[in-house]
Amino acid sequence: MAIKSLIINPGSTSTKIGVFEDETLLFEETLRHSTEEISQYATIFDQKDFRKKIITDLLKEKNFDVNSLNMVVGRGGMLKPIQGGTYAVTDDLLEDLKVGVQGQHASNLGGILAREIADSIGVPSYIVDPVVVDELVPAARYSGMAEIPRGSIFHALNQKAVAKRYAAENGKPYESLRLIVVHMGGGVSVGAHEGGKVVDVFSAFDGDGAFSPERAGGVPCGALVKLCFSGKYTEKEIYAKLIGKGGFNAYCGTNDMRDVEKMVQNGDKKAEEVREAFITQIAKDIGAMACVLKGKVDQIIVTGGIAYDKVVVGGLKEKAEWIAPMTVYPGEDELTALAQGGLRVLRGEEELQVY
Repeated sequence: MAIKSLIINPGSTSTKIGVFEDETLLFEETLRHSTEEISQYATIFDQKDFRKKIITDLLKEKNFDVNSLNMVVGRGGMLKPIQGGTYAVTDDLLEDLKVGVQGQHASNLGGILAREIADSIGVPSYIVDPVVVDELVPAARYSGMAEIPRGSIFHALNQKAVAKRYAAENGKPYESLRLIVVHMGGGVSVGAHEGGKVVDVFSAFDGDGAFSPERAGGVPCGALVKLCFSGKYTEKEIYAKLIGKGGFNAYCGTNDMRDVEKMVQNGDKKAEEVREAFITQIAKDIGAMACVLKGKVDQIIVTGGIAYDKVVVGGLKEKAEWIAPMTVYPGEDELTALAQGGLRVLRGEEELQVY
């Protein structure tokens, strides 16, 4: 019997939804929200009814019978650190999404909306591999400052999805493989996957590893401390330099790799150097994760929007493919990844996690 699912992926100014029958996408839609619409609400949670209405209205416009759904899956949010997997949206999980125990983010609404819509028709609601997935081994938590342990907030959904895709395509259990997965989007994360867990990762969240289109990555900490106390910048301004205005934005005035490529083609030497530095820093992160896996790496997997860039991928292969062969899965199909997480549970292929 086919399994129908509604997938909900909220962003800061959009709500992306998809309706699937098994792994087949029946339709998807990105519902855009203007700044004026969003600014009416004091908190992320206050947007719930507004976003729910536009989802249900769209389903009516599509003449889709919501009662035919077997599950509703939402993007996970800023919960407490958890193991990877598919989680039932329990009361405890729901409450932590509402509160935002690790911060307020639009993705918190994914599980909240999934639970409310699913409850109304009597089907289960889930979240899958939220950004707070934390499977680090103890040694990976040491930063060098006792007050600041290393954390794990990264592109868990896409990293896990492509790792499992590679395993399935090669007829091997994900848990049996040692993989290095590189996600290259607005942020960059590089993770070491072993035994079905991400045992170490350069977190994309707030300052670790390679710089990215919008983030500064691991900058020299002594110089950063001096900048913080220089009196030139507020805390908010410094934070913006690290997240949002860092990386490509700082050097090239754009967060789009395609713009950087055009600059290079037009003879911009600075843009060419920035691209080379970007490739080199990611390659260094791959090398570090190879050490975590003791040099026994079955495959390097490259994914995310920038994986479409042949120059970047070619540069990574030149610098790092001596470690292991490289497979490229460009883009990030989050709707499908969320649907697959729910399907694995309903089909009995994976145990349902409880928060």
